[in-house]
Amino acid sequence: MFRIQTYYLIGSILITAVLPFVFPLWHDASGKAFYFMMDISYAVLFGLSTALSVLAILFHTKRQHQFVLGRLNMILNLILLGLLVYRTLSASGGTSAVSEKGVGMFLPIFSIVLLVLANKAIKKDEDLVKSVDRLR
Repeated sequence: MFRIQTYYLIGSILITAVLPFVFPLWHDASGKAFYFMMDISYAVLFGLSTALSVLAILFHTKRQHQFVLGRLNMILNLILLGLLVYRTLSASGGTSAVSEKGVGMFLPIFSIVLLVLANKAIKKDEDLVKSVDRLR
């Protein structure tokens, strides 16, 4: 019913829209869980990533737009991953504000993998359409 890239994009939506509510990004020194909505920058970046994936699905007839939105979403997830890594590494000395990383820290990585797979499928579709146009 759907093309394979749609399933990859739906997986990316689930990773950026649903799973951050379930898994904390990290636990602080006192053991309290830190979720993405506790900091506005993480909430905005996860929200933008979700919105780009939804837009990519809605542009199912325009493969070039889908491909560009996938690339932008990968860049956005890399920025999000960079912020998360910076936050964990910027703790001063031995007293770390981040004592234990949560599963939520790795969500952008899983999203990037699914976006790469979706872009490969979009590229494959585009090449197929171009080869059929050449035969006419």
